Formats: sequence, C-alpha cells, structure tokens
Amino acid sequence: MNKKLTVPELEALSKKTRAHLLKMIHDAKSGHPGGSLSSVEIMLSLYFNVMNRDPNDPEHDRFVLSKGHSAPLFYTVLMEAGYIPESTDQLRLYGSILQGHPDAMKTKGVEISSGSLGNGLSVAAGIAAAAKIDGKKTRVYCLLGDGECDEGLVWEAAMTAPSRKLDNLTAIVDRNMLQIDGCTEDVVCLEPFPDKWKAFNWNVIECDGHSFDELLDAFKQAASHKGQPTVIVAHTTKGKGVSFMENNVGFHGKAPNDEEMAKALSELGED
Repeated sequence: MNKKLTVPELEALSKKTRAHLLKMIHDAKSGHPGGSLSSVEIMLSLYFNVMNRDPNDPEHDRFVLSKGHSAPLFYTVLMEAGYIPESTDQLRLYGSILQGHPDAMKTKGVEISSGSLGNGLSVAAGIAAAAKIDGKKTRVYCLLGDGECDEGLVWEAAMTAPSRKLDNLTAIVDRNMLQIDGCTEDVVCLEPFPDKWKAFNWNVIECDGHSFDELLDAFKQAASHKGQPTVIVAHTTKGKGVSFMENNVGFHGKAPNDEEMAKALSELGED
C-alpha cells in the first residue's frame, strides 16, 4: 500500500485519474470537475510518493481535504490506492460510500469529514499539534482551494500553526485563480498571496502544481524545514487536462454531458 511511484509512473496515472473522476461526475450528473482536475498531480504526489500510508504504523501521515468538493478526485485516488472498491456509478447516491463531500463515517481512507470551507487547516493544525505532544513522527498534509482562502478561519489557523512551531504541518493551496463566482482576484483579492503567508510566519514554497518534479521537491523541502509550518502555493490550471474545461469557471460544479464526456475522454486517451 505504500509503494512509491516514479515520475513517469505518476504521469501515466494522472491521465487515468482524470478520466476516472470525470466518469464518476458524468454518471452522477453532478459534481465538481474543475477543482478536481487542477489538483490531480498534488494528490497523486502525496499518496503515491510522499506520505507514509502504512495503516499498521501508529505514526502514519494524515491527510485533510479541506476543499471537500474535490471529493471525486479524492475517491479516485483512494480507489487506486486500494482503500475502497473501484466504481464510477456510486458518486452522490443516497447511502453510497461516495458522498458529495468526504464522510469519515462512510468511506475507508477518509479520516476527516470535510466540505464546509475554511475548516480544514484548523483541523490539520490540531492533528499536527497532537502529534507533537505525543512525540510522533506523523506529518500532516492539508489541501486547500484558493477561493477557500477568503474564509477568516483559514487565517486564524494560519496564525496559530506558527505560534506552535508546527513544522510537521504542510498546507498546499491549489492556486488555480478561479472560484465559483469567478476569478479569485475579482471576488476577494488574495494577492500578494505568498507574502501574506510569509507575514504569518510560514515557510513558503511556490511551484508548478502540475509538475511532479517540482511538487516532489517542494514536499521534500517542507519535510526538512524546522521550526515553521510550510505552505506550498501550487500554481495550477482549473480543469487541467481537458481543453474546454481549462480556465472555464463554468465547470467549477458542472457535470459534462455525453458529448463533452466523449471529447474529454478522447483528449485524455481513454476513449
């Protein structure tokens, strides 16, 4: 369950992952493709190269999906990692283990229920603080959306984590510049975004969020940094991998129809 994949293996898996999550959303006729597609390389890097996922290790790493609407990606990764059975037709069905947002009571591999935006970093900081108190080597990773960073609770957690010297905490922001209402800078301007985190006393790393090489290097730097939590500002493209979805805010929460699905799968080489 904890085998590390090489960059070429991760790159091959990224297309498969994109096709699978889109099939799930298409079959459900509901879901969020844009932010799921933009986070593929981030999630695959974590689950198949970076994190200690050994369930028998009491010091295994923990993951919090703060932007819970990217659940289709999360479920696809959990399927690929062997936590849950593979399927494409169970997303958002009543009683299914694949709810619209992650549910820790229903889905193996989901440790924290999420979806109410802004809460994830606080939860992650709490887990990291507990690990510090217990003397565990556990590292905690939290994936946020950039639009989510409009929430004040994000910045309360951002103040708290450095004051506790939580160097076992890494936040990753999917900086795709779009949220449900449009461009992030038109809704609530976040820039200068990296400087804000630096002012809150975080170790800040910027990288191309679609480059496995850059992501893996960023995670390596974060793991070796002492005395501060790290935030990785991963510059991404909303809807990455499907031409008509890229930088298209309309696909923030719109399922592809049959024609769009066929075109997307053709572009991904999965038809």
